[in-house]
Amino acid sequence: GFSGATFSNASNAGAIFVTLKPFSERDQGHSAKALVASLTQALNSEIQGAQLFVIAPPSVRGLGNSGGFKMVVQDRGGRGLETLSAATGELIAAANQSKTVERVFTTFSTATPRYFLDIDRTKTEMLNVPVENVFEALQVFLGSAYVNDFNLLGRTYRVTAQADAPFRFEPSDIARLRARSTSGAMVPLGSLAEIRETTGSDRVVRHNLYPAAEVQGSAAPGHSSGEALTTMEQLADKTLPSGIGSDWTELAFQQRLAGNAGLLIFPLSVLFVFLVLTAQYESWTLPLAIILIVPLCLLFAILGIWMRGMDNNILTQIGFVVLIGLACKNAILIVEFAKQQEDEGKSVYAAATNAAQLRLRPILMTSFAFILGVVPLMIASGAGAEMRQVLGTAVFSGMLGVTLFGLFLTPVFYVVIRRFSERGTLAPKQPAVMEENPRG
Repeated sequence: GFSGATFSNASNAGAIFVTLKPFSERDQGHSAKALVASLTQALNSEIQGAQLFVIAPPSVRGLGNSGGFKMVVQDRGGRGLETLSAATGELIAAANQSKTVERVFTTFSTATPRYFLDIDRTKTEMLNVPVENVFEALQVFLGSAYVNDFNLLGRTYRVTAQADAPFRFEPSDIARLRARSTSGAMVPLGSLAEIRETTGSDRVVRHNLYPAAEVQGSAAPGHSSGEALTTMEQLADKTLPSGIGSDWTELAFQQRLAGNAGLLIFPLSVLFVFLVLTAQYESWTLPLAIILIVPLCLLFAILGIWMRGMDNNILTQIGFVVLIGLACKNAILIVEFAKQQEDEGKSVYAAATNAAQLRLRPILMTSFAFILGVVPLMIASGAGAEMRQVLGTAVFSGMLGVTLFGLFLTPVFYVVIRRFSERGTLAPKQPAVMEENPRG
């Protein structure tokens, strides 16, 4: 059979690829995530004596064979596959009891049925059959051996030696195969070896040269992938014995390799906007009246995501970066006009008040045009709707909050910062006048 989890052949595995109907032909609530959960429960309740997994495709095509995370448990101390299998089972049992991760499983097993051919080397010496001849016979009859190529009617064909399928179908067929002795006699392998039924692993993965077992799973609803990875690392440190370690691979490895670089995007974005405004106004204090409105829009964006029951994912963070520029745009309209009024001789308070009144309509017009423009993202449906919904919700709620409260707080920030700036400004010193001494 074919294992869909490992993309390898196994005698006790099978795979079914399910293609979902378009969204328009499905009932409401039949999303891919919901179908994975319902199929997993239904299959495991109906079919006994088998491990059944329903796996979603990977989030990024080309990085792994399935969605979620993948951890490898490594035998770094040479403890053996049995110890590796037992340690992996303990880790999975502990992970499935956690509320942060779900559907944690492994395809690694040491219980796959197989046959072991035990060659009696004493008999091979007595019958003058070299051991390499025994191995060669097994290779040719059961596997295959390349002989040569020949040309026929302008085409090249490859000659491969192998026993026909009916003669290598049963384990007893191995005993009837023959190996050549040094005297030229053909000796049956049944007189040289014993076939035993045993169990073992059909596929041994090596990760960084260590025998490893792959553990797959996904984050539980309401928890991020970062929390799931942290939980698995803590459980691995707690449950795995000495000589057995763990490491990440595929998309989880890339996420851990990137670290918390995403946390640096927001302060760097704010710093970039601040430096641009500093160069624009030729002042270090005036841009603060604009930047101080940014935390307000982020607060309302998080509030909107929370009210709709969504999570803080990469698309939410993209919305935060977009909101930094949009929030500063409204504040710039007020601060720019207030500065012009102050340069004309008006007081700080009067300049801020007039700027807020005169810029009210342009701010409301542009802001609500943008807010209403992202409403289709909030109520999107169809393939990829969950991504558009979370991005639209973050931008909608953040822009709505900064529009309603930014009109009142931006003039306040401007007045407070300008007054602090005026207090810190020292009056220029008058140059000393030196009197000339008249010549006597």
